[in-house]
Amino acid sequence: MSWNLSSDRPVFMQIVEHIELDIVSGKLPPGAKFPSVRDLAAEAAVNPNTMQRALSELERKELLRTDRTVGRFVTYDKTVIERHKKEIASSSVSAFIIQMKKMGLDKDEVCRLINENYQTDTTKEEK
Repeated sequence: MSWNLSSDRPVFMQIVEHIELDIVSGKLPPGAKFPSVRDLAAEAAVNPNTMQRALSELERKELLRTDRTVGRFVTYDKTVIERHKKEIASSSVSAFIIQMKKMGLDKDEVCRLINENYQTDTTKEEK
């Protein structure tokens, strides 16, 4: 995992969001085994307590599960993953719509901009 953490928001929340996005996007598939807290903390260059807090939050959200004898795993429950995916997408869309309204754009203008830019941005992402 590549970690791009900034100092403008709590680090543990950035870790939660990063891992959550990896899970809902399929980068971390259902049942995937997680490295140890210490290994992940070293990789992300954060305190192990910070990583533990983030992973505990992901367990609370039911995206991770712990088998005490084997370690942590991404949930196998695809409905939980889909629910979180929809929540993240909905939140992003809401923030986007609020910003577009602040700029004075109406629904038709926003839809036109999305259609114009969607293919261009998708092509850039694939490179």
